[in-house]
Amino acid sequence: MKAVFSWCLALGLLISTGAWAQAPLPSSAGQAKGPPADFVAPAEPKADESNAERSRSQPGNNAPFWRGVRQSGETAGVTNLPGLEKGVLIQRFVSYPGTDYTTAGEAWRQVRNRFIIPYGGSLMLIVLVAMALFFIGKGRLGHEHPESGRKIERFTPFERSAHWLNAIAFVLLGVSGLVMAFGKFFLLPVLGSSIFGTLTLALKTLHNFVGPLFAVTLLIMILTFAKDNLPRAGDMLWIKKGGGLLSGEEVPSHRFNAGEKGVFWIGVFLFGLAVVISGLVLDQLMPGVLYTRGNMQVAHMVHAIGAVLMLCIIFGHIYIGTIGMRGAYKAMRTGYVSDGWAKEHHALWHADIQSGKIPAQRSGTTAPKAPVPQAREA
Repeated sequence: MKAVFSWCLALGLLISTGAWAQAPLPSSAGQAKGPPADFVAPAEPKADESNAERSRSQPGNNAPFWRGVRQSGETAGVTNLPGLEKGVLIQRFVSYPGTDYTTAGEAWRQVRNRFIIPYGGSLMLIVLVAMALFFIGKGRLGHEHPESGRKIERFTPFERSAHWLNAIAFVLLGVSGLVMAFGKFFLLPVLGSSIFGTLTLALKTLHNFVGPLFAVTLLIMILTFAKDNLPRAGDMLWIKKGGGLLSGEEVPSHRFNAGEKGVFWIGVFLFGLAVVISGLVLDQLMPGVLYTRGNMQVAHMVHAIGAVLMLCIIFGHIYIGTIGMRGAYKAMRTGYVSDGWAKEHHALWHADIQSGKIPAQRSGTTAPKAPVPQAREA
């Protein structure tokens, strides 16, 4: 026992002092056996004066640690967290000609900050300025029509409910998304980091919860309005004449003109579905998707680009539906338009109603009564 204890003590001392790198360990036969002839002992690490100075002047700087992580590439470490890539601290190395990108994550960040944010913001600003100039030059489109006479039901209560729910969700998502994307350039210097951080956290949470509501209402909108937005005769003429926006002469159209159909198929259907699907991936609610870093970065870029393009199109839709055209907002608010409004803006639709092909009261409800004109005092 004393011999065994002596060997254990000697082995512990050799390991603790590092002497095992130079001294041979006893073999099972009790004879010393040295290292191989080509063995080279590792050099003792030297103190890094720059790192020591950094630790004193910048106690929170852990750049040396992450530099070592980068040198390991995408080698997975040990983690107790479930899921893909949880043991990988930094994405794989990539090489892009003419750039200094070192990782795929850095490449994604550069695409976001150098392309999506500046060009997307510029495009939206151009659209808003163009609409303002158009309003200054042309004013409100259409004519005033008397409220007396027949009322035509343009939107049923179900259609208006679906539209307004989708519109409210879209506004909430748009505002929160714009603040998260551009707020650090405009709001952060004004509000400060504490208030801005709290605001963006609240808006991010709102964004994540309103997203599924927008997805459901968008699907309802597509199913509800797809039939009346199919291409029909007269759409090409409307496109060739630009809808008469510059000439001031209305081009005959059915219930929805070619411009409204473009908003529906490009803005709502194409970009809307792209935003919804990519958003569900970012919320990790899309079944069958591997939520890797690469997939999430692609989903983010699709989401951001789709949202910017959809916003630009819907800006025009909101403009025409509010201040841009007389009577348009009231049509979606009450569901009814005057006979004169229908004839001016959608002459082919009005003709089908006149001939009896389309009922004037689509939901079967009673049209609102026209206001009784007040007699003037003598």
